[in-house]
Amino acid sequence: MSKPKKAADTGRTPMDAALRYLGGRARTVREVERHLDASEYGEVEVYETVERLKELGLLNDLAFASEFVRTRLATKPISRAHLREQLLSHETELEAIEQALLQVDEETQQRSAVSVADKYARQYARLPQGERDEMVIRRLLARGYGYDDARAALREATEETEA
Repeated sequence: MSKPKKAADTGRTPMDAALRYLGGRARTVREVERHLDASEYGEVEVYETVERLKELGLLNDLAFASEFVRTRLATKPISRAHLREQLLSHETELEAIEQALLQVDEETQQRSAVSVADKYARQYARLPQGERDEMVIRRLLARGYGYDDARAALREATEETEA
């Protein structure tokens, strides 16, 4: 049985491999470096390819992190702490993470928590109030909100639905 060929063995250039990898979704610098390393391209080839992609504006950790935060807040709100964890898991540059998280001020964090609390308060509306509140708090905590923020969001969400 023959061993599967790596990209470096197929005659593709590192730029071809990187562009193909970037075609599916935006990536961080480190993700592209890892991909090219795994494809057994040389250190110099990887470095030159990544630098060229940066010059072309196709690889930018700040843009990646900013879009990631914006999209997550719009689709499935989570806390600033969870956003930070997720960006770290993509090996995003720390400076880019800090810049992107500036989008999440206290008001945004609170609106996000209330949105999540409202969703789950409606979902668990048929449960007894104490049980519903506990389930909503658990959901908020699971998304990285602190206990005090979760309680405040629950209060605000249930005031809106009961009014």
